[in-house]
Amino acid sequence: MGSADSIAQVQINAPAANGDDAENAHNNLPFQDEAFQEFPARVTYIDYLKSPVIGLLVGQGDEQALLTAHQALLVTSPWFADACAKFSDEVSERRIDLIDEDLDAVGCFLEYLYTGDYFPRKIAGTRDLERDHTTPSVDETGDQLLKHARVYTLAQTLNLPGLKSLASGKIHCVNSTAKGEIAYARYVYAHTERDDTTIRAPVANFWATRSHTLRAEAEDEFRSMCLEFPQFGYDVLTRVLDEKLKREKNEKLNPTPSSSRKRPRQSGI
Repeated sequence: MGSADSIAQVQINAPAANGDDAENAHNNLPFQDEAFQEFPARVTYIDYLKSPVIGLLVGQGDEQALLTAHQALLVTSPWFADACAKFSDEVSERRIDLIDEDLDAVGCFLEYLYTGDYFPRKIAGTRDLERDHTTPSVDETGDQLLKHARVYTLAQTLNLPGLKSLASGKIHCVNSTAKGEIAYARYVYAHTERDDTTIRAPVANFWATRSHTLRAEAEDEFRSMCLEFPQFGYDVLTRVLDEKLKREKNEKLNPTPSSSRKRPRQSGI
């Protein structure tokens, strides 16, 4: 019996004889990190819908409308996050005025907030948009280009790079005419910064490479655009001259063998 008692005593007291070993054994428990790791609570769609409803007064005059959206979705925009931070818990009505914004652009923004896209959507694997039967297949007035350009500049104001990228991608899917492109160029040069490379620079590139053919279709509009926005004319001319210099440089580096045949001279008679 004494021997059994001594064995039992050893079995009970052995772990306590070395406190460091006991602590190490505890620290080496399997899945210990997983057991004590804290994960942020998942925000569900219901959580968004349970948040306060914000009124948005958009536009002016006959086009003015009062829209609504849930605050938890709006604050994904830093601009709206700052605006909503000014509301106190005691305020019964929460409203933000957007009287200088385009109603359709704000509608597209809200559609994007709730669905991740806005109409017309891009058709997967193509450079086409969903067919909108209320608009012509060819944008002769620039309205379709302006729709996405207004969404782009609104997204810039609201600091939503995802929506900016989405809108700029749809701009390149619109089939338009020279007059439509001029209307679009006028809006872009009026509402974007000079260093904008996403939609402003492509406008200048477009007219630099096609102005010799498209100008005839909208010569008056092109002249008016150059007078109204001298920077546009400068940007187009700069690209035309840069391309000319590039061609001349390439011709010097890779000269074309001259032919022994002379070109016939036109007689003045």
